[in-house]
Amino acid sequence: MYNSNIIGMGMYVPENVVTNSDLSTIMDTSNEWIVERTGIEERRHIKKGDGNTTATMGAKAAKIAIERADINKNDIDLILFATLSPDYYFPGSGVIVQQLLEIPTCPAMDIRNQCSGFIYGLSTADQFIKTGMYKNILIIGSENHSGGLDMTTRGRGVSVIFGDGAGAVVLSRSEDTDKGILSTHLHSEGKFAEELALIGPSTNRWVPEILEADDPNDISYYPNMNGQLVFKNAVVRFSEVIMEGLQQNKMTPDQIDMLIPHQANLRISQFIQRKFGL
Repeated sequence: MYNSNIIGMGMYVPENVVTNSDLSTIMDTSNEWIVERTGIEERRHIKKGDGNTTATMGAKAAKIAIERADINKNDIDLILFATLSPDYYFPGSGVIVQQLLEIPTCPAMDIRNQCSGFIYGLSTADQFIKTGMYKNILIIGSENHSGGLDMTTRGRGVSVIFGDGAGAVVLSRSEDTDKGILSTHLHSEGKFAEELALIGPSTNRWVPEILEADDPNDISYYPNMNGQLVFKNAVVRFSEVIMEGLQQNKMTPDQIDMLIPHQANLRISQFIQRKFGL
């Protein structure tokens, strides 16, 4: 049985830096308020006219990952593109990246699992490699959030967190089963699906319906989040899946040398750090 190794990594962020102080000029917030709650000091936003899209940022990150992997781009067997902000409603952004990278006929698949999308992509790629179907898989996570945020006090709970950028890895086949991805563990809870969501426009509520309603209080086309619920659920599930991974590989928390958590909120990371004594 084969194993999977990350052999190249790349990232790209727009040049436009948006600080907490910048946000304080357009909404009721402050640098102290944001840092205390999230740990975030700045984020990057696409600037009109800079040529960046979800797909182009993903392609830029991918080129760096492929170069660092020291393989030919035509050695890529599959592209997995994780995003909640694709360039178009359809087609997916994966095929656009395939075109930008000039990898003819390489299969490309979009993954729509929001914050966990990159991990879902990594797990999917791992299975393709371990079964022997593919040798080199390009996994990309890319988001263009800034253009669809409620940049007012009403939307600050989400807008201070989200930014734009992309990351990519090349996952490659290895016969060394003691090194690489040991296991992946995926879970979902659909009952909380709308606690962090962008409801419309969608097939349930098309643009003409929104325009016809002309409701100034309609915020369904902005991301909305039940922050307290998301936090409480995150720290519980975070701990559970860490233990699941450790137990699967007959390890204990004191054997962890480095934990790289989801970066959305410093408080969540600190909670996990204290819980596991890291």
